[in-house]
Amino acid sequence: MTTVTYSIPAISCGHCTHTIETEVGELQGVQSVKADEVTKKVEIAFDEPATEEKIKALLAEINYPAEGLIAL
Repeated sequence: MTTVTYSIPAISCGHCTHTIETEVGELQGVQSVKADEVTKKVEIAFDEPATEEKIKALLAEINYPAEGLIAL
């Protein structure tokens, strides 16, 4: 399993976090999604067939583009 954390400046409220968690959570291979409106970060754990490219494309599609990968 791979875990990534992205900075997403567009997160501004609980609705934003819910949308991200729901939409990304439906992507095949995604195991967990935790978005935080205070830190504006989202942590995603996934396996194949999900990839970072697919996750980032989906985030952009739902208007929450990832601005960077945060090293843990």
